[in-house]
Amino acid sequence: MTAKTVALAQSSSELPVEAVQARRFEKARSAQAAAVLEDYVELIDDLLASGGEARPTDIAHRLGVTHATAIKTIARLKREGLATSKLYRGVFLTPEGHGLAERVRSRHRLVVDVLRAVGVPEQCAELDAEGIEHHVSDVALAAFARFLKRQGSLP
Repeated sequence: MTAKTVALAQSSSELPVEAVQARRFEKARSAQAAAVLEDYVELIDDLLASGGEARPTDIAHRLGVTHATAIKTIARLKREGLATSKLYRGVFLTPEGHGLAERVRSRHRLVVDVLRAVGVPEQCAELDAEGIEHHVSDVALAAFARFLKRQGSLP
């Protein structure tokens, strides 16, 4: 498929070409699957930084999920090499998990900053960024950073 075909598919009121539409939906599904893990590692990192402990019960309460759901997702984090746990001691991040938490936090801040720069109130920007941060591409993030730099909001 040529770039011209893609552009025509995107600009018309007709359905996009199947391959284009399939790529869009695949990106969304992939981002949704990653979003859960990203939320968990970011929260675990925050809990460890603030209190030195990230217990599954605390994780469940703060994410608004059941204890069973938190345990299941923590097991997934462990399988993916992002977390470890110790009996009676809670959950800890591996270096990879900590790195992911830092990247997610950085994306979140950048999205909030862009939303604020275009006039979105702080509280709304924080809420909206929580969803956007998981779906935004690296290309868009780089454009956000350039925009903020031009606005004088970034060093």
